[in-house]
Amino acid sequence: MTPTISRLALAALALTASILSAQPALAAVACGSGNFDAWLADFKTDAAAKGISQQAIAAGLAGVTLDQGVLNRDKSQKVFTQTFEEFSGRMVPPRMTRGSNMMKQYGSVLSRIEQTYGVPGEVLVAIWGLETDFGVNTGKFATIRSLATLAYDCRRSEQFRAELLDALRIVQRGDLAPGDMKGAWAGELGQTQFMPSSWMKYAVDFDGNGKRDLLHNAPDVLASTANYLAGYGWQKGKDWQPGAPNFAVLQQWNKSEVYSKTIAYFATQLARAP
Repeated sequence: MTPTISRLALAALALTASILSAQPALAAVACGSGNFDAWLADFKTDAAAKGISQQAIAAGLAGVTLDQGVLNRDKSQKVFTQTFEEFSGRMVPPRMTRGSNMMKQYGSVLSRIEQTYGVPGEVLVAIWGLETDFGVNTGKFATIRSLATLAYDCRRSEQFRAELLDALRIVQRGDLAPGDMKGAWAGELGQTQFMPSSWMKYAVDFDGNGKRDLLHNAPDVLASTANYLAGYGWQKGKDWQPGAPNFAVLQQWNKSEVYSKTIAYFATQLARAP
């Protein structure tokens, strides 16, 4: 949202007042300052001020160090250049048989999820297969360490600082222990690769065991993915092909048109499978 002139003026007055104030203040440790430990200590203070418990902070951030490998991956990302034909041809055929089996294995769960959230099982199983091979490859990076590294780095510091706070909230809520939080290098967690902010907003305990577990619990994984899509406006009973109302929702899952088209294509193939 673009701030109004009056709000900008108020911000300027506040800034002037702070400059003129005689009260000394300790500046926050800057991102990329060359002192990760000092930055982390400052972050812990901020996390506590935002209502995160000392227990969650201590458990989540104990022994956390900078991961240069994560920084190297972040700075060497290549532009996605595969065509839809190339990407879908590589990703979908090897996953069709397993996807069809998953549709059968979790048929009753997927039916209840569709009744609750309006999202068909084919779409959820397609996402599940494309993201992690149905939970086989969820990633081995320590999530909190990855997020702390990316929050300290100055490229997208605020974005990852917010994600790190939400990772600690996941710990505080009791969904996962810090040692169990392993995933992709940029902090995605679980069998359909939720960022911590999405986990906090959309993760559900679908099987009623008292925990939202998107790492090990398939009903929670599938229902949470449906809840995410419903949260972005999925329309029950509407098509998901490019140009249809629900394709725009798939693009909220992944903004790459090639990836979104591949989800749609895979889901359609699963719907037609015997």
